[in-house]
Amino acid sequence: MEGEEGSQQPQLILADKLFLLRQPDVQDIDKVRYKEDVFTHVKENDMVPLYETLVADSVLDMDRALLDSMRAKTEDELNKIDEKIADAEENLGESEVREAHLAKSLFFIRIGDKEKALEHLKITETKTVAVGQKMDLVFYTLQLGFFDMDFDLISKSIDKAKNLFEEGGDWERKNRLKVYEGLYCMSTRNFKKAAKLFLDSISTFTTYELFPYDTFIFYTVLTSIISLDRVSLKQKVVDAPEILTVIGKIPYLSEFLNSLYDCQYKSFFSAFAGLTEQIKLDRYLHPHFRYYMREVRTVVYSQFLESYKSVTIEAMAKAFGVTVDFIDLELSRFIAAGKLHCKIDKVAGVLETNRPDAKNALYQATIKQGDFLLNRIQKLSRVIDL
Repeated sequence: MEGEEGSQQPQLILADKLFLLRQPDVQDIDKVRYKEDVFTHVKENDMVPLYETLVADSVLDMDRALLDSMRAKTEDELNKIDEKIADAEENLGESEVREAHLAKSLFFIRIGDKEKALEHLKITETKTVAVGQKMDLVFYTLQLGFFDMDFDLISKSIDKAKNLFEEGGDWERKNRLKVYEGLYCMSTRNFKKAAKLFLDSISTFTTYELFPYDTFIFYTVLTSIISLDRVSLKQKVVDAPEILTVIGKIPYLSEFLNSLYDCQYKSFFSAFAGLTEQIKLDRYLHPHFRYYMREVRTVVYSQFLESYKSVTIEAMAKAFGVTVDFIDLELSRFIAAGKLHCKIDKVAGVLETNRPDAKNALYQATIKQGDFLLNRIQKLSRVIDL
């Protein structure tokens, strides 16, 4: 299931196209092309379980002759694999037996039979001694999880991989695991941890089976912008040579990053608008689209207001290239949600910042935690008295 260096895993490309097929924002002419690509991939790989699911979901049309043909091919190929396993167990060594079982696991992965693939990966693991080879089996399992976004399977597999690394394991596989875990964190809205893991992997990236390097940089920049402070963003992202080499290939991304750091807010909003479709039509980011849009605006509005004790709404609207009414409505929502520390003087048309004092905030947090602790102690004492 693992692609060659530089090529994305075919099953994950298929998952992306299936996702786009179901999106209302994708143009019909593109959907026709995606549908043809999906059908071709399913047909070429005899993906009987997936074909039946897609027919049931009305994504593909039922072709009984094709279904019978694919079933006959898979049964024939499975019989040949079983014969090789039997031959290896009778006449060959342990490594040949393992390879034969692995071939069966990869066969089920190829045809899209997730349950049987997982079952035979476990069987293959019992025949495996080397930690590195066990890790490769975990990567296959993770790819199965990312195909249909099975977060429970992904989380357990990541934990399993970390336990395996306690027994040993090479740095190349450890670095690959960081990208897998980073993608899992991003897909579950833990952008801060995702950014850290992606940034740790920039110079050692070899996880081409998940996505191309350009896509990896796209995710790294997006997660970093809402996770890092201004100084860290400059050091780790804006000036990072690995990012600078490819960021220009991704539409709007360079302008998005640099205009934020250079405080060119009008250009930032323009680039942000250009990126929205890419974010919305990304399989991993799509569920968090609205959240991400809010977080980015919180970052940029906070950065602008940090420079002022008070500023007119008109001046801020002009800086962002939007209307006064728009910025007034935006800020009202963010202030009410506690995302921005300022207040609006509607009569004077002025924004007044009221940044929380760090020491005072720490004092208040300590008092709050102290009250909570005392309440817990009192409840505990009542139980003990009883």
